[in-house]
Amino acid sequence: MSAPADVSPAVRGTECDTLIEDWLETDLDAWTRKVVARHFDPETGSPYWLRRAARLDFDARDITRYEQLTAFGPFPVDILRSQDPADLVPLAVPRPLTGRVWDTGGTTGTPCRVFYTPAMLLHRGAWRRWSFVTEGFVQGRTWLQATPTGPHLIGNGVWEASDLYAGQVYAVDMDPRWIKRLIRAGRLADAAEYTTHLLEQVADVLTHGRIDYLNTTPALFQALVRRRPELVAPLRGVRLSGTQLSPDMYRTFEAAMDDGICGRSYGNTFGNAAGLPVEQNAELIPYVPNYPQVTMNVVRKEDWSTAVEYGTVGQVRLTVLHEDLFLPNILERDQALRYDTGSRWPSDGVANVTPLQTTSSAPEGLY
Repeated sequence: MSAPADVSPAVRGTECDTLIEDWLETDLDAWTRKVVARHFDPETGSPYWLRRAARLDFDARDITRYEQLTAFGPFPVDILRSQDPADLVPLAVPRPLTGRVWDTGGTTGTPCRVFYTPAMLLHRGAWRRWSFVTEGFVQGRTWLQATPTGPHLIGNGVWEASDLYAGQVYAVDMDPRWIKRLIRAGRLADAAEYTTHLLEQVADVLTHGRIDYLNTTPALFQALVRRRPELVAPLRGVRLSGTQLSPDMYRTFEAAMDDGICGRSYGNTFGNAAGLPVEQNAELIPYVPNYPQVTMNVVRKEDWSTAVEYGTVGQVRLTVLHEDLFLPNILERDQALRYDTGSRWPSDGVANVTPLQTTSSAPEGLY
């Protein structure tokens, strides 16, 4: 099944459920071997990794376990700012490549860019659909997508809600780079005006009462709750993506809706995690990665190769293990608690995610 396949949401949903079941049964060591072998195949591997292989002091094809991926060291994400995204995709994928190149937010410099094959888009979409189901969102309802759009992968939520969940989707535009630029330059009045501009567009759609669910960021939803609570109360649910979600915010959001769902996801252009039910009156807000293609570890800030104890705060280390994209050991700008999923999930989770850097040089803006 591929993202643009012309089949009904019901058929897609059944196929997505099957994929999820298969993924959750995947042995991570076996999956690691498969992905590494694909990217380092001398004939059909990815051009970037084949070039990099010559500089490694080990043979990547000798890796047999997930834990051994630390041998690659932290992935140099700066190369994604200038590297041709196609070079990260194995030559086993037929050329010329056709599809979308997606950008990161560009908070700490020019954006990083990665190419998503149809299989990768389907992986993200299937997990998003899984989240909708487990969080209690009803299929066939009407959504408003008020998130970054254009080159930002989160904007693909329109397809995920409509084609995979039989939804009708309204949307507004959001440029997160512009508001971050305003904040960085100290133009706070202009940043506030841009936020007002977004809220006016959101309110224009919500005013007519046709929207069941709102998909947005915690920061924008917080502003909407403060300024237009009467438009928030009737919502049947909100789905939030971003790192600025504190326990107090979560409790406020739930209270603002008469009886609405507060769903969550965490991640970025490289990989995502789905929200699990909150615990301890929302003092603990956990997430599980979109396994096995996405895994997350919480490591010591002074030693990226060593995990912290469960329940302890550390830096998030992300590893991307798609068949068509291999990015080991990305050190994120986020910190989190290491969350013990026990027997519920085949890998660790993260909880209470917050930005690692909170200085004005790296503003989070509307995320």
